[in-house]
Amino acid sequence: MDDKITIIEGPTPVFEDTNDGWAIGLNESPMLYDTLFTQVRTFNGPALVERCHHAWKKNATIYLHYRNDMGLEEKTPIVAARSVDTDDGQVLLLWLRQLPTFEDLQEFMESSDEENEMDDFDDDDEGEGDSFVS
Repeated sequence: MDDKITIIEGPTPVFEDTNDGWAIGLNESPMLYDTLFTQVRTFNGPALVERCHHAWKKNATIYLHYRNDMGLEEKTPIVAARSVDTDDGQVLLLWLRQLPTFEDLQEFMESSDEENEMDDFDDDDEGEGDSFVS
């Protein structure tokens, strides 16, 4: 029970890409992960943040458990957490680590291919300086 934070009711969390420098720095690993941000309402935010701190002190991973848009259970590793008090109650701010989606990887590969194609058409000065060996 201590290795997860479960959303027991409400809609699927809305995940946003984060471009904060410190949050991207949490992604130091051999794999390319996305760092996502979400906010969830809670009644015990400080206790949930403390649960994260205890897991991290043990070098363990703590997960956010939730149901996706299709109703299937998913879990995503939490890399940072903060609790804030608002006029509407406590809100838990979570930064999560997630592998890029297939669509993200396709988009990355397409942009890399376009950059490589542009490199192939540099100024050649009509063959000057080119040497061919036969």
